[in-house]
Amino acid sequence: MHAYNRIPSSGHTTPSPPQSPLRSPRYRHGGSRSKRFTPTSHPPGRTLAHRLAWLLLSVLLRRQGIFLFAPLIYISGMLLYMGTVSFDVVPIIKHKPAPGSVYRSPQLYEKLRPEMDADNSSADAVSFFFFLFFLIISNYCWRTSDMGLILFLSGFLGLPESNGYLYVEANGGLNQQRTSICNAVAVAGYLNATLLIPNFHYHSIWRDPSKFSDIYDKDYFISTLENDVRVVDKIPEYLMERFDHNLTNVYNFRVKAWSSVQYYKDVVLPRLLEEKNSNLTEGFKLCSILTRAVIRISPFANRLSFDAPPAVQRLRCLANYEALRFSNPILNLGEALVTRMKERSANHAGKYVSVHLRFEEDMVAFSCCVFDGGKQEEKDMIAARERGWKGKFTKPGRTIRPGAIRLNGKCPLTPLEVGLMLRGMGFDKNTHIYLASGKIYNAEKYMAPLMEMFPNLLTKEMLASEDELAPFKNYSSRMAAIDYTVCLHSEVFVTTQGGNFPHFLMGHRRVLYGGHSKTIRPDKRKLALLFDNPNIGWKSFKRHMLNMRSHSDSKGFELKRPNDSIYSFPCPDCMCRLSKTDSSLDLGRSRVWVSMVSMDASASSTSHLAKVLQQVSLEEEAGGLVVHGDEEEHYGVADGDDQLRGQAIEGITDGFGQSLVTAMENVGGRELVGAHNGKLPICPRQPCNLCQDLRRDKVVLNAHQSDVLYEGIVSIDPKRRR
Repeated sequence: MHAYNRIPSSGHTTPSPPQSPLRSPRYRHGGSRSKRFTPTSHPPGRTLAHRLAWLLLSVLLRRQGIFLFAPLIYISGMLLYMGTVSFDVVPIIKHKPAPGSVYRSPQLYEKLRPEMDADNSSADAVSFFFFLFFLIISNYCWRTSDMGLILFLSGFLGLPESNGYLYVEANGGLNQQRTSICNAVAVAGYLNATLLIPNFHYHSIWRDPSKFSDIYDKDYFISTLENDVRVVDKIPEYLMERFDHNLTNVYNFRVKAWSSVQYYKDVVLPRLLEEKNSNLTEGFKLCSILTRAVIRISPFANRLSFDAPPAVQRLRCLANYEALRFSNPILNLGEALVTRMKERSANHAGKYVSVHLRFEEDMVAFSCCVFDGGKQEEKDMIAARERGWKGKFTKPGRTIRPGAIRLNGKCPLTPLEVGLMLRGMGFDKNTHIYLASGKIYNAEKYMAPLMEMFPNLLTKEMLASEDELAPFKNYSSRMAAIDYTVCLHSEVFVTTQGGNFPHFLMGHRRVLYGGHSKTIRPDKRKLALLFDNPNIGWKSFKRHMLNMRSHSDSKGFELKRPNDSIYSFPCPDCMCRLSKTDSSLDLGRSRVWVSMVSMDASASSTSHLAKVLQQVSLEEEAGGLVVHGDEEEHYGVADGDDQLRGQAIEGITDGFGQSLVTAMENVGGRELVGAHNGKLPICPRQPCNLCQDLRRDKVVLNAHQSDVLYEGIVSIDPKRRR
């Protein structure tokens, strides 16, 4: 037995304390240092996953320094995930583009072309038969409405003393300037100011230095408005001296877009009156003509809201549809081109289709859409954006997603897409088309398919000689005015992109054609999906196009809602109304009936239709309604002798129109027709000041004659009864 010696012997040191046990698995469970850890040392029944986990754990415990890199690995992973750091070695994952986000119309055209060329069927598209219903509801005439009466009487009593001069600067293209002019007339009338002929602001995009008199008939404009708004060509010399003969020195109002008339009353009018009164001397008053002030509003585009009072709306209508007439050179050439188009389309009764195509370079660049032009197209568009908008599209943080833009229906239709759409809607290759547009981008490439589909396509350059177009060549607004004239008188108008041109034209056509715009407005979101569908056949594509055209037909008659543009929706503000005092009319015997009623119509359906029709018969004592029929048709007939009162007419609302349509559908009815004798209010499809009472022995309403205010036609699309 040995004992430790407390006194160390020579040459020996004090023994060290025992070492701490190691945490390695090889020293656990009483194992010796020489025994190695192996997977075989685990108890039986362990799976491969457990063995791998134990192996990984042993490595980590044996090399504990690796834990120092864990935070660094975590941070690097997060940066890579968020996209802050990227490496070229990271593989690029290509996602399949969403349907409708890629321009594949040329491939679709090649696929559908054989069937399209073989399809000789025609949907009688140029005739443009209007489906659904047409029911004109009378109201008060704008000239005798509560707010418009004063302005109407001013034509007889004379205008009051002017509060001063209003000077506006109209910017933009032809129809944006037109908006400014009409709004300026309305504001000047509301403020009782004298309007100075608007100045057209030169824009780098339009590059048209034309003045008011170059585009519009200035003298006609002034004379047409003389009973409502004073308009002058220039202000007196003494006022020009006050501003050093420079109207830019005039106090300028920075009016916000879509300002209400209340703003002009509360803010602009006091300033106008203040300027007027500031010229009064202390001892005596100068002549009133010497005290007029001048105010300037620049820019003036869209500076008046659409929900204005009737009196203000009336002035807008008066300016747009009566006072603004194109200058004689533009008007003469435009009417000549209309005549030539009708002569070319004599085989179609002089009817032609006009298409407003927006595929100019600036439009393609502004849309930020991608077509099939490759690198050259990309280079051209970058240069055009920088030329026209100087950095607007390259601002930091701005992201452009061409696919999303196309899916949202914001890309301009190419000529090829327009051709496919029109052929699908039933316009055959013999249809005469007038193309209204500027210089088409890469026209040689993009126009070729459209010319193949419609060989009778014409432009103003084809219809007019070089000498005739020479005075207008370098003036975009004057050229647009010629296009406007030809499109206005076409049987069908097709718009392919939003903008002021189609909006004004639709409204003008509604006034011209009794309330219907006769316009095709395609659903471009749906078109994007159809054009990008490689599996669609011609019959399916055509069915979609006919449905789209039918929907566009149904939207031809639309009443203006509070915030809608009065220039696109002139009904009812700019169209006929009658005063309450003239609403009692002696119609004598009155009859209304429904034609083409189905033999299978139930008794309850015809009874319901009878009750609905009684709302447009005379009075409850007017003899009632009788329903009878023969082998082919049933009729609902209302007879009676009484007066049609204004109160009964005021009860006819949009809800009644829908009820009548539903009742007619239930019996398979096709048309509601009315016949009268007696005194009838007739509007000859012109603004209200031309409305007058005419006497006719008998008036029968049908799809081609719908001038009578109180009665109209309800036509049901036969396809809806299937």
